[in-house]
Amino acid sequence: MKHAYPTPDTPLKIGTRGSPLALAQARETRRRLMAAFDLPEAAFEVVVIHTTGDDRAMIAADRALKEIGNKGLFTKEIEEAMLDGRIDIAVHSMKDMPTEQPDGLVLDCNLPREDTRDAFVSVKYSSIAELPKGAVVGTSSLRRKSQLLNRRPDLEVVEFRGNVQTRLKKLHDGVAEATFLAMAGLNRLAMEDVPATPIPTDDMLNAVAQGAIGIERRADDQRVKDMLDAIHDVETGQRLAAERAFLRALDGSCETPIAALATLDEGTLTLRGEILRTDGSQSESGQVSGPIADGPELGRALAKDLLSRVDDDFFDWK
Repeated sequence: MKHAYPTPDTPLKIGTRGSPLALAQARETRRRLMAAFDLPEAAFEVVVIHTTGDDRAMIAADRALKEIGNKGLFTKEIEEAMLDGRIDIAVHSMKDMPTEQPDGLVLDCNLPREDTRDAFVSVKYSSIAELPKGAVVGTSSLRRKSQLLNRRPDLEVVEFRGNVQTRLKKLHDGVAEATFLAMAGLNRLAMEDVPATPIPTDDMLNAVAQGAIGIERRADDQRVKDMLDAIHDVETGQRLAAERAFLRALDGSCETPIAALATLDEGTLTLRGEILRTDGSQSESGQVSGPIADGPELGRALAKDLLSRVDDDFFDWK
């Protein structure tokens, strides 16, 4: 059955957060749908939805995410808008997404993945190794904090939130000597002027699904499913299936120091993973490889292996 495409009179409503990066991702989704179906820009409406995680007072106060909630901080209000029909699809940064979706919603479309690496950002230094002993580093990511303290326990890590401009101002104001951002966000915003240096994944393994965009829909909306199928990047989906299965097996959330990266080489998928104590005092990492179709099982197997190496109190975030 052929479904009617959106028109300027009945546009497809794309829900998103209001940050510059979130808007850039929503517009990329719109561009790809326009190209796939030869539709005008007016056939799509970008709808900005304020989420709990975007509360400016909490950001300005550098409130830790764990004090406010969990991964749902950046998704709950958007998903509610989709369930009640105010929007038709939702565009998310996949690293923000819980491993389970609410009843009635499906997350099965990914755009081609960007650079997965973290970026070291500083107005004085170009790498973690260059930081002087006792330097203050700002980050709101428990993963980055744990990895940093594992590699450089002499550093002081402070809570650090806000968009790129806010974080750069804090660096210039001397709140911290350095911080971290995702290379994917800098690339999508074309922010070549940010003093950023990519960090090799051998030095700091990225968050699960970092650099990937996910598009969520209502499970019973066949028209939207057909449209999203046309822009889904299969390779990105295969990589994320392994990474997110690893995360799910570890019961991961925004407040878990877990890192993972899946790569493909012809018919083989290789998954690297790392778990850490929150204070950085212990890190366990591993790697598995196998057929691409076995990605989720590989993720679960790697999680089981890492769990077998640690004591019950390792997971002090739970």
